[in-house]
Amino acid sequence: MRGLLLGVLGCSLVLMAQGFYSANDDVVELNPSNFNREVLQSDSLWLIEFYAPWCGHCQSLTADWKKTATALKGIVKVGAVDADQHKSLGGQYGVRGFPSIKIFGANKNKPDDYQGGRSSQAIVDGALNTLRTLVKDRMSGRSGGSDYSRQSGGGGGGGSKKNVVDLTDDNFDRLVLDSGEVWLVEFFAPWCGHCKSLEPEWAAAASAVKEQTKDKVHLGAVDATVQQGLASRYGVRGFPTIKIFKKGEEPEDYQGGRTRGDIIARALDLFSDNAAPPELLEILNADVLKKTCDDYQLCVIAVLPHILDTGAAGRNSYLEVMMKMAEKYKKKMWGWLWTEAGAQMELEASLGIGGFGYPAMTAINARKMKFALLKGSFSETGIHEFLRDLSVGRGSTATVGGGALPKINSVDAWDGKDGEFLHLLSPAPRGG
Repeated sequence: MRGLLLGVLGCSLVLMAQGFYSANDDVVELNPSNFNREVLQSDSLWLIEFYAPWCGHCQSLTADWKKTATALKGIVKVGAVDADQHKSLGGQYGVRGFPSIKIFGANKNKPDDYQGGRSSQAIVDGALNTLRTLVKDRMSGRSGGSDYSRQSGGGGGGGSKKNVVDLTDDNFDRLVLDSGEVWLVEFFAPWCGHCKSLEPEWAAAASAVKEQTKDKVHLGAVDATVQQGLASRYGVRGFPTIKIFKKGEEPEDYQGGRTRGDIIARALDLFSDNAAPPELLEILNADVLKKTCDDYQLCVIAVLPHILDTGAAGRNSYLEVMMKMAEKYKKKMWGWLWTEAGAQMELEASLGIGGFGYPAMTAINARKMKFALLKGSFSETGIHEFLRDLSVGRGSTATVGGGALPKINSVDAWDGKDGEFLHLLSPAPRGG
């Protein structure tokens, strides 16, 4: 019996190591070596699943994903990326949880998130609807094939060069050193073969980094054969040389890989390392909730006890825990909100919070209208375990009650003070 169990476990580990799909399936296995050629330089519509072998939801999706690929064969391309093994590809497209399904349509540089059901029928229906839209756009002249191929002149694939800043002796100090922002700068020579190979990767990374960091991290390029003063100033001896510039620090040599995924991953790390922790906002009206949950993949919401139950000191201790967690998870670029128990009863009801008491915490994916509840303690350890599981696609989720964010009351901001009991009874009139 023990041998049988070990055999089953061994087979399971082999399957996990090899991924979910084989050459016999209609699902195209994608990786950094073939992604550019198969997807980005293609005029086809692609549905791509980013998965992790250990992810239970990914395992459940496998059969439906294979059926989808077979049904759409010759019509829509269906692929899969083991994002646990190929983290650079997952990072390039902002994958934060598993499975994530992306639609690569006319503009391959900006894939759309698939938001539909996870059955094969729902996925096929969604793909065909997207295909109809793509065909209509092409007929109306709004799209002419892959933007990626067109921007690079059809010569090997790359992002638009417009997002790579041309740096010179005249503008370098003003744009880079005085900006207070993070820069990755390539020093190149036009005759350099390795520089020519890097060019489309650098351009594609520049476009993605500009969008994902909200233009806070920049990629630039210096023609070192023309701007010889800059090359000498920074000790450039070979090409291409990439240097990282951060406010108030000496430039450092970039030591990472030279694919767009590697460059993007390093840029996002630099962004999060130098970014301020996200702001912790009180839910004062519907706009605060909607904007935060629309702008971020997840919005983390705490419902804190009434001020009369904790006083200012108790409330501040809860908020301090939240701010520490916001700092710890700032690389995720999530939104952080809080409200007082009873202030937003419809929100609490839609998230099933009442049964867990206060303080309570939930994380909402507003695009999918799914949420997860903190079941452990409202402490640094408990919240860390909760958010860690969410960040890797674990943990149970449920649909937001009513399938939409509920009505939000407009309330006054907490003044930072202890609460006061209201005197509901008027004093008895004095005699006389």
